[in-house]
Amino acid sequence: MTACSSREATLERINARIIGCSRCPRLAEYRAEIGRVKRRAFRDEQYWARPVPAFGDPRARLVIVGLAPAAHGANRTGRMFTGDSSGDWLYRALYRAGLANQPTSKRRGDGLALRGAYVTAAARCAPPDNKPSRDELDACRGYLIEELECFLSLATARRPLAVLALGAIAHAAALAALESCGVELPRPRPRFAHGALARFSDGSVAVLASYHPSRQNTQTGRLTEPMLDEIMRKALALIGTKPPKSRRDRKPPGKETRRPTT
Repeated sequence: MTACSSREATLERINARIIGCSRCPRLAEYRAEIGRVKRRAFRDEQYWARPVPAFGDPRARLVIVGLAPAAHGANRTGRMFTGDSSGDWLYRALYRAGLANQPTSKRRGDGLALRGAYVTAAARCAPPDNKPSRDELDACRGYLIEELECFLSLATARRPLAVLALGAIAHAAALAALESCGVELPRPRPRFAHGALARFSDGSVAVLASYHPSRQNTQTGRLTEPMLDEIMRKALALIGTKPPKSRRDRKPPGKETRRPTT
């Protein structure tokens, strides 16, 4: 078994455990209630209403950490950052950066595939008011640690692992998980700020921070698409990947070239 296929199998096992997780009663009750009540626009859809697995390329050198599934986004569709405006922003940016084969993410099975990127979160269940408790984040951290360990196993100074944290909570969760993986963090501990970059250990790991593409940030102009594109350019530079030519005016490809791993 190759290193890639072994990592893919490990990530699939982690995802299977995530889907079956019932560690947090408050979140289990909330996600199920949302799946029963539904939003009017989605009343004819079957909600996923379970913990949401991570999604992406098992060969990734960029791991993107979000906060948690949206109640009527990933909690409905069953795929990270899928079916809501935050996902619209993120996957458009990933497409423009050459890390996704299409700029849209509407539902599982829509043909979306990531190349060189893996999308996960600090919490795997939709929380009330988008605010998981500290205990709930702690209960979920083990999954993030296991995922990062998979990608860290082959990270070197020449081929580093970049972690892109979307928002302050994701940033704190990523740092805590990396520390649990044995990565020595600098002192003082890196603080969250949009565009902040911290490199650790022997240069084989870097954490890049960005505002989360939530409506609260995008509708107020706190985060713009050029700002997010600049973050993606920094991420590509960290992993030694050249950005593609401008994709702003390109039509999305009509045919999937690679199957998603989750």
